[in-house]
Amino acid sequence: MAGVSQRGGPPVFARAGRTASGRPFDESTPVYAASLSKQVVAALVALVLRQGGLAVDEPLSRRLPELPVWAASVRLRHLLHHVGGLPGDELIDRALTGDRTGAAVLAALRALPEPAAAPGTVYAYSNAGYVCLGEAVRRAAGTDLPALAGRLLFQPLGLASTRLWDGPGPAPPGADPLSPGPLSLGDGGLWSTAVDLLRWADALNDSSLGVSGLLQAPGRLDDGTILDYAWGMGVRRHHGLTVYRHGGGWPGVRTLLARVPDRGIGIVVTALDDDTDRTAALTDGLLDLLAN
Repeated sequence: MAGVSQRGGPPVFARAGRTASGRPFDESTPVYAASLSKQVVAALVALVLRQGGLAVDEPLSRRLPELPVWAASVRLRHLLHHVGGLPGDELIDRALTGDRTGAAVLAALRALPEPAAAPGTVYAYSNAGYVCLGEAVRRAAGTDLPALAGRLLFQPLGLASTRLWDGPGPAPPGADPLSPGPLSLGDGGLWSTAVDLLRWADALNDSSLGVSGLLQAPGRLDDGTILDYAWGMGVRRHHGLTVYRHGGGWPGVRTLLARVPDRGIGIVVTALDDDTDRTAALTDGLLDLLAN
């Protein structure tokens, strides 16, 4: 499934295949968007920050005091850009004692005495870091993350088929379940359709939420080195244009969302398989056609 939108025109979709339950796989089929959740959580951080509910320079320990002493040196901005120095995902996964839930990831972090690197010194993609961010913004806002995302993001933008899901079942009503069900929020939890993901892309391109400038600002190491990762999205150059893109994957599904704000372009590619390279290649091909 691929879809494209361009400012001033209707979205266009190419459809192919069926879901595991035999239903047609089209632009209205809800699928697990995995790590695209990170830019949703980043947007929640930006909106709660704008309301004065938290600050990106505050220590992680302020919101999650149950974490070990190392959390006092980790700032929320470190987690946004994957420079928090948290233990790698493989180590976290080995420490899990049951299903991958947010509570289980935090419990695994509590059992680890020290970070893998000094915060702010090295980029290392961290799912656990975004679980911490999701929990931090939840506590700052005083409401659960699915309700907060619905109120601040999905409802205002008309994303009626989009939600954050942390159970109890492996998938929200109307969606084909994945096995095992991914139930952590922050690093994942987003279920959406191609229609809604393109609406999300358009909203970010047009700054409908008023925070796109912040979300698209590349991060930095503490020594000033500029990163190619902003708030929950990668920053790339393609044909001389700045492209913001991020993928998401879980066994049986791959999704990639790319945007070119200067041209008002949004691209979403979703595949019911495990071929990340093919999803990326199709996205690049669409960028070649649209951004030239």
